[in-house]
Amino acid sequence: MGQQQLLLIILGVIIVGIAVAVALTLFNDNASSSNRNAMTTDLLHLAAKARHYYGRPTSMGGGGRSFTGLTIDKLVTDKFIDNANGLYSVDGVYGNDSVVFRGVGKVKNPDGSDIILTITVLPQGPRNILNVQ
Repeated sequence: MGQQQLLLIILGVIIVGIAVAVALTLFNDNASSSNRNAMTTDLLHLAAKARHYYGRPTSMGGGGRSFTGLTIDKLVTDKFIDNANGLYSVDGVYGNDSVVFRGVGKVKNPDGSDIILTITVLPQGPRNILNVQ
């Protein structure tokens, strides 16, 4: 085999190696982005459930215009609290003012850190504030 053929083989191996590295990076970025989107949907679902709890009378198992006493078990089933997207919890209940939910993703960020999302639910209107960490 001539030097030119060996050089072409080495160049081909380098190009294939670079293509595989780029493909793996794109796949990991897509996986974390998809997980973040799914968690956002789950947290918005929890926010809607919390708003229903807030407006429901206490005689019907609600909060009676308060978030006090709200636990995640009162909103969803165990299968939702820890699902394929993440693990969800109530991060803080602030009486009549707000409730904060937290989700920790099942997929890591490309840098290896956890995907952590929080949402603050306020009683007035659909003013849900989503914080991404």
